Amino acid sequence: MTPAILAGAVLAGAIALTSGAAQARDQIRIVGSSTVYPFSTTVAEQFGKSTSFKTPVVESTGSGGGMKLFCAGVGEQHPDITNASRRIKKSEYETCTKNGVAITEVKIGFDGIVLGSAKTGPDMVLSKKQVFLALAKQIPDANGKLIDNPYTTWDQIDPALPKMKIEVLGPPPTSGTRDAFVELAMEGGAKKIETLATLRKSDKKAFKGIAHGIREDGAFIEAGENDNLIVQKLEANPKAVGIFGFSFLDQNADKIKGAKIGGVEPTFENIASGDYGISRSLFFYVKQQHVGAIPGIEQFVTEFTSDRAWGEDGYLVDKGLIPLPMADRKAMRMQATGLSPLSM
Repeated sequence: MTPAILAGAVLAGAIALTSGAAQARDQIRIVGSSTVYPFSTTVAEQFGKSTSFKTPVVESTGSGGGMKLFCAGVGEQHPDITNASRRIKKSEYETCTKNGVAITEVKIGFDGIVLGSAKTGPDMVLSKKQVFLALAKQIPDANGKLIDNPYTTWDQIDPALPKMKIEVLGPPPTSGTRDAFVELAMEGGAKKIETLATLRKSDKKAFKGIAHGIREDGAFIEAGENDNLIVQKLEANPKAVGIFGFSFLDQNADKIKGAKIGGVEPTFENIASGDYGISRSLFFYVKQQHVGAIPGIEQFVTEFTSDRAWGEDGYLVDKGLIPLPMADRKAMRMQATGLSPLSM
């Protein structure tokens, strides 16, 4: 029995047991990252136009929320694909495995995480250390003792920064953007503080707890998974700063601008070259048991990993995706279309 037929038989059995339905869905269901959402939606629309399959349904649930839905089980009530703006966590992989979900991992490209503000707001030039000092729940004082974050304005951190209230709109804990931001920006900034760098060598868990702790006193405001809402709030308050993916900055360049981090602008070229210091990989994950049972999954993966979609001149680049190098795209395409199983 071929893997596709076996997968179809497994899914058909799961559907019969869980829903009593006589037939599987005839439309792909995709959940997950709000950052990957515009790329996935664009591919879904192209796929619907150029094939005989229905246009897939794509929902923006956040990376963590998508993984929870995706890993919950096999059957038509569960999604077929989940998008993620960071790699699947070991705990999520274990949940998938426990629930009988086998996965193919597809890395689609790169994205930068931007601290942006309205076009009418002041230009921001920040270091990772300054980002940490602005947003950490606790910071070391002059003697190295941890204290609640005392900073209320940017110029208190550095007189060269604007004299304005620290007000940052950011994603919730379920967001892959939040995960990547605390790992790349907050941890990166904490490492620049001598007492925390020393702590990291002796107690990584304690260091991570401090580095990942976001303040809860109103300076950081959770704005949900809707990046459009962040843009509206930034336009309404030019002194506020928002956290979102580069692709969203690229699509709204007429309304918002990105802060320089470490003196480097968040541009396509700087992210692709690795010069911009807050960048991450983007992924989607395919549920192998649904291949061959939910129509079009293999064909959708083929479309997503085609040069016309994710290549250097592909239509996803127009949406802000930073493509993988050619050799990496070739290897990843083989992994994706061959539905290679992920093991961790």
